[in-house]
Amino acid sequence: MANAQQTYTYPGELGDVPGWFPPLDQVLFTWFLDRQRTRGLTGDLLELGAYMGKSAILLGRHLEEGERFTVCDLFGGDAPDGANKAETAKSYASLTRQAFERNYLSFHDTLPRVIEAPSSVISSEVAAGSCRFVHIDASHLYEHVRDDIGAAREILLPEGVVVLDDFRSEHTPGVSVAAWEAVLNRGLRPICLSTQKLYGTWGDPSSVQEELLEMLRGRADCGLSVQHAAGHRLVRARSAGVRGPEFPKSRHYVAPPVEPVPASEPRRSSARRIAVDLLPPVITRAVRKAMTSRA
Repeated sequence: MANAQQTYTYPGELGDVPGWFPPLDQVLFTWFLDRQRTRGLTGDLLELGAYMGKSAILLGRHLEEGERFTVCDLFGGDAPDGANKAETAKSYASLTRQAFERNYLSFHDTLPRVIEAPSSVISSEVAAGSCRFVHIDASHLYEHVRDDIGAAREILLPEGVVVLDDFRSEHTPGVSVAAWEAVLNRGLRPICLSTQKLYGTWGDPSSVQEELLEMLRGRADCGLSVQHAAGHRLVRARSAGVRGPEFPKSRHYVAPPVEPVPASEPRRSSARRIAVDLLPPVITRAVRKAMTSRA
């Protein structure tokens, strides 16, 4: 009988990896990470909740020499409480660490540091003030998201960026409550909002917002609006046909076969065709028949 290794379909492109990582957020992740690199901001990367690895694969491409990338997920393991266990069973029954690692290694030579545990362990696993970018996409339950945000605040560098997934999805009200509570009461300052994610910092967002606005205004495939609420400037970006950034193919990519070009029929010159078409119908048919027999 075939085993999982034999029947598994390896991704050829990033889009082949299952998961919820829209092209707009791929563009924003890439922009924030590239900006950190060009400004000389170094630090580790952290993702809480990896699913099948789609966003982790993109994050791993931006890992610089001497930096560390940590991924934390239950991967089907024991949840810390009954509510989290029910959530995992309902939404992530197919998730396994093996599937994540296969997908990741399709694009990278080595794995990130993988912690197979609840996200509540992360404060004891990642040093305070060590990360420049944290992506939170683990449990959607309020208490867990609240604690993940608290851990991110400790772990991030002063200019670091935290990204909160599903902050306004109708099926994840716990994330919404935890996210806006952090903005109103815990010092988190929004940088921008996409359809799916909130990008924020505990530093000063003004300069990064100005640069982001300039980038977004230069894109015809991205809608943009700016609002103010509770003393915060909220930059809202939405896709208007955004395509994800160019990303290397996986080691398993197979180019589609080239379709053969059908042989074209001999074409008559325009002058000859017009001359024939101007003849009376009876003569036209005779001339075309003669031309066909000679061909």
